[in-house]
Amino acid sequence: MNKLITIVIATAIVVGSGAFYGGMKYAENKAVSNRQQRIQQFGGSGTGSLNGGSGNRTAGGFTTGEIISKDDKSVTVKLRDGGSKIVFLSGSTEVTKSVNGTLVDLEVGKNISVNGTANSDGSVTAQTIQLRSNLQ
Repeated sequence: MNKLITIVIATAIVVGSGAFYGGMKYAENKAVSNRQQRIQQFGGSGTGSLNGGSGNRTAGGFTTGEIISKDDKSVTVKLRDGGSKIVFLSGSTEVTKSVNGTLVDLEVGKNISVNGTANSDGSVTAQTIQLRSNLQ
């Protein structure tokens, strides 16, 4: 009888430990999956960063930095971490400042915030661009 009770208790401990471990692994995988879904939902690749308060924000379709070059179809933005990002322009790209701006207002040396669609090559197609103070 004692042997049977010992076997039942040992089995219950093994099954309970296995269930606990399995539940922890399931929760861990679920958290990673949810994080990946949020990154994809907001257009990120998982390699960008959101450096809170630093002004260098790159997550999918949102970019902030200084214009370092410009042509008729794109601007290149220098990020605060030293990197850069190409931002494609279109006739429907809205450029704002204290008053509405135009594509002509995008000049080398100006700081901008870009909101748009992240492209698979890491560039962004702009929907809106906000000219920002160089003091930021």
